[in-house]
Amino acid sequence: MSTALPRLVVAAPSSGSGKTTVATGLMAAFAAAGLEVSPHKVGPDYIDPGYHALATGRPGRNLDAYLCGPDLVAPLFLHGAAGADVAVVEGVMGLYDGAAGLGELSSTAQVAKLLRAPVVLVVDASSQSRSVAALVHGFASWDPEVRVAGVILNKVASDRHEELLREALEACGVPVLGVLRRAPLLHTPSRHLGLVPVAERRAEATGAVAELARRVRSGCDLKALLALAHSAPPLPEEPWAPPAAASAPHRRPVVAVAGGAAFTFSYAEHAELLRAAGADVAVFDPLRDTALPPGTAGLVLGGGFPEVYAPELSANEPLRRAVAELAASGAPVAAECAGLLYLAKELDGVPMCGVLDATARMTERLTLGYRDAVAVGGSALAAAGTRMRGHEFHRTAVEPGAGGPEAGAAPAWGLTSRGSRPGRRVEGFVKSGVHASYLHVHWAAEPSVARRFVGGCVERCAA
Repeated sequence: MSTALPRLVVAAPSSGSGKTTVATGLMAAFAAAGLEVSPHKVGPDYIDPGYHALATGRPGRNLDAYLCGPDLVAPLFLHGAAGADVAVVEGVMGLYDGAAGLGELSSTAQVAKLLRAPVVLVVDASSQSRSVAALVHGFASWDPEVRVAGVILNKVASDRHEELLREALEACGVPVLGVLRRAPLLHTPSRHLGLVPVAERRAEATGAVAELARRVRSGCDLKALLALAHSAPPLPEEPWAPPAAASAPHRRPVVAVAGGAAFTFSYAEHAELLRAAGADVAVFDPLRDTALPPGTAGLVLGGGFPEVYAPELSANEPLRRAVAELAASGAPVAAECAGLLYLAKELDGVPMCGVLDATARMTERLTLGYRDAVAVGGSALAAAGTRMRGHEFHRTAVEPGAGGPEAGAAPAWGLTSRGSRPGRRVEGFVKSGVHASYLHVHWAAEPSVARRFVGGCVERCAA
């Protein structure tokens, strides 16, 4: 059975062209017109999906062919877009830019092909006129399987500038579906890892998204864009679904999942996988809550910005003690990046939970890139030998009291690195029930990790 779902991919020749402006504004404009809009983001980015969710009222979903494999892109897309009238997919980097040294893998172009979706190219026209035709022609003809079906011109200076651009593009056969004039930049603050997440500035972000919707509504042909979305053919793949546990546990364990402003990095599918495996998911805020949720049998600490909130996290001593006590009891604990820092003895000189014999600090160096990972030994999260693909993105460093650089005496992963730190190394910590690492992984690629984690929680409830 195939699924008919109107959809568009918003791409650009390069980063900084205005993809996020157009994609988020288009999502919000469609939603304001009464459509149920499913938001998606190519790549491992956690921050843009937060703005997408604010624009649409639905969870922002990631589509990453490196982390999950090409075969899962369309099923995950269909799962996330269930019940939607239209889906908008924001690309990453330039249209044809993918994982370093791996051709088109994880590029926007590859995702567009896997989704059989028309592409709208957002072009920064601020420093060109007739040359725009050569640029658009090149992107439209580079890969015949990628359907560049429309252009939105961004940062257009004047009526005369627009006239020159449209005249140049007439011979390309790619219609202009929108023109956005140069305008003062919206106040969307950034810091060391990109935009400040919605959870930290919801009121201001709500106003910014409303303004993006207004700009897109006034400058773009929404009817033509929606008609283009409807031109996408049905997808033959079946929607992804989180696999259910082999047998329902007598008592569903509570898995506490960190949220709030300090822990904003997570994939929506992780909570769905935990529930399908038999757990009740309880979200808590380490900045505000002084205790773990009642009955907590396992703990998931995802990514985020603990370095920004280190004094506040440290000041919440009752919760730090509760986390340390839970970990000391042998309960399953899965920590990624921010979670790793929170479990350390200290972060930038202030006390953290002290679960790991390690200290953490901010650095000037950005560690960024995809990784191939294998579980060095068995843990609450992964059986020894489990292979996954992940992503690192941080400006901090962890210094273990024992073991090697960024690894405890029992490392979590053996990594083959791509990007800023090529080579092989071990990384992370396994200690009793704790699995802590810098590596962000997508559990949908290997659902056994969720089942294994919940299974450990079930065993504790039965003990």
